[in-house]
Amino acid sequence: MVVGVNAGDPQAAVKLVRDQQVGGIFLGGNETALLQNRALDEVQRAAKVPVSVAIDEEGGRVQRIDALDGDMPSARKMASTLTPAQVRAKAAERGRQMRARGVTVDYAPDADITDQPDRDIVGDRSFGAEPEVARKYVLAFAQGLRDAGVQPVLKHFPGHGHATGDSHKGLVRTPPLASLRKVDLVPYRDIGEYGEIGVMVGHLDVPDLTGGTPSTLSAPAYRLLRKDYAFDGPVITDDLGAMKAITAQYPLPAAVLKALQAGADQALWSSGGNVGTVLTTLEQALASGDLPAARVNEALTRVLTAKRACG
Repeated sequence: MVVGVNAGDPQAAVKLVRDQQVGGIFLGGNETALLQNRALDEVQRAAKVPVSVAIDEEGGRVQRIDALDGDMPSARKMASTLTPAQVRAKAAERGRQMRARGVTVDYAPDADITDQPDRDIVGDRSFGAEPEVARKYVLAFAQGLRDAGVQPVLKHFPGHGHATGDSHKGLVRTPPLASLRKVDLVPYRDIGEYGEIGVMVGHLDVPDLTGGTPSTLSAPAYRLLRKDYAFDGPVITDDLGAMKAITAQYPLPAAVLKALQAGADQALWSSGGNVGTVLTTLEQALASGDLPAARVNEALTRVLTAKRACG
């Protein structure tokens, strides 16, 4: 589990980790107390196993440390003004700033392909509308983060760039799978070239793949990533606790269970809380066999391997 915490309340984060021993925490929003004065060191001391500390630092309108370390351009701006090598260097610089503050995982780069206007849901978070060009920049950004010892997480598989709507407001539908393969899935080709990364699955309905179910809760979506795109690293869900594509259909404990059953290795909810209820649901499912022990062990192995890769 990766649970959202209030980055303005370091002691609450310490208490969460000490009491619940969650595997990861996510610092959303623009509060920065947890990112200053080595506050995250105390969080790590409360953990029996090192906690992954994630933020979503993309640049542009999705930044978390700009007030501390300066502004970073949006993906679209970087792709229009910098070479891939320069983007790699910029991502490495940002990664070093994150690591110095205790961050180990960045939910970036955005690998979506789109020519949407800048302020649309993906918009300028994308490196562009040309798949092969965008892939070069996605790869460069990811490699830069890895150079700094931060785990990159590509998102939003299998591609939000041509989907209808905003998954914060409801389930969105992508074009058919054949179209995704030609365009939106191009950044995930030859995925081994990226090295040690994670992938975030979005709340996306692919009509001829997931059949009305969000990809985050769909076994065929995870099989597509594992089998067709040969990815064996950790896979995390998009936010299960604050996006109506999920919350309008499922209570949080059920959504977390369904995601893990379908093939997710980590379930993310940014809203925090409910950890005890979720754990009880998972423990009961494990005891009954509804959540196979082999599935849990597989996920745990991937998560621990990723943590070792981040030091």
